[in-house]
Amino acid sequence: MKTLILAFFLMTSFSPEGKLSVYLIGDSTIAIKQVSAYPETGWGMPFAYFFDDSVAVVNAAMNGRSTRTFIEENRWQPIADKLQKGDYVLIQFGHNDEVKTKKSYTTEVEFQENLQKFIDESQVKKAIPILITPVARRSFDASGKIVDTHAAYSQLVRAVANKNQLPYIDLDKLSQDLLQKMGPENSKFLFLHLQPDEHPNYPEGKEDNTHFSEFGARKMAELVLADLKRQKIDLTLRIRKSK
Repeated sequence: MKTLILAFFLMTSFSPEGKLSVYLIGDSTIAIKQVSAYPETGWGMPFAYFFDDSVAVVNAAMNGRSTRTFIEENRWQPIADKLQKGDYVLIQFGHNDEVKTKKSYTTEVEFQENLQKFIDESQVKKAIPILITPVARRSFDASGKIVDTHAAYSQLVRAVANKNQLPYIDLDKLSQDLLQKMGPENSKFLFLHLQPDEHPNYPEGKEDNTHFSEFGARKMAELVLADLKRQKIDLTLRIRKSK
């Protein structure tokens, strides 16, 4: 727990003077992982390396959080307080909001209200909020067709973005398309699928269809970046150039 608190403090501290900040808020599919969880990787980790030195990516996402618990645990307010004009806030929740059996469950009405809070409090600081639908889980039916596991909450994200006339990234759809293209077997490489004794962190093996491998995290980060470019978001002018 102390390690997590320290990591959160370091990653949400003020960015170097003169840099544009890009804040990532969300759940475990984005978050920075401890060494003990490797090779589990949040897509926010490779995403941070896509930009030049004028950008500071601040990954404040945290395992297991919903919009409600992220706010209740005072993870949002320190970010809102330090936002500057022109900063970006990339917002991806839903995995933990939508599950009624979890303590993090957030009703559909509350979920929309919380997204609106993130938007309003970003815009009052003249920062730029970008909503992201929850990234897909690896779930296929018997015929090999990808199953939509976030239908309700992804649609709520789209609705809030459209209501506010904001750009949004439909990562749910984009990642479903990728999973479908790769198919039931090859898509396992995107996720944390390990055989017993394949990695010392998971001596009994692991079959996780929610959290990403290093490869999967990079592919999801690339989907986000590609959609930012497609929408001609100004942030993409700061993408790192090859030497």
